[in-house]
Amino acid sequence: MSEIKVKLIRSRIGTTPAQKKVLDAMGLRRREMVRVLKDNPAVRGMIASVPHLVEVIEK
Repeated sequence: MSEIKVKLIRSRIGTTPAQKKVLDAMGLRRREMVRVLKDNPAVRGMIASVPHLVEVIEK
């Protein structure tokens, strides 16, 4: 299965509790943090719910 890199580009400060839970589920805790995740519909949905906070770096 393919993988994607997700980078947190904006701070979590000022986000809603639901957005913080999504970032926690992806493992993004600090600004500029990068995680490699499996490319599946669940992860794509999480990214779509916080597009203003994250950046996708395709492998």
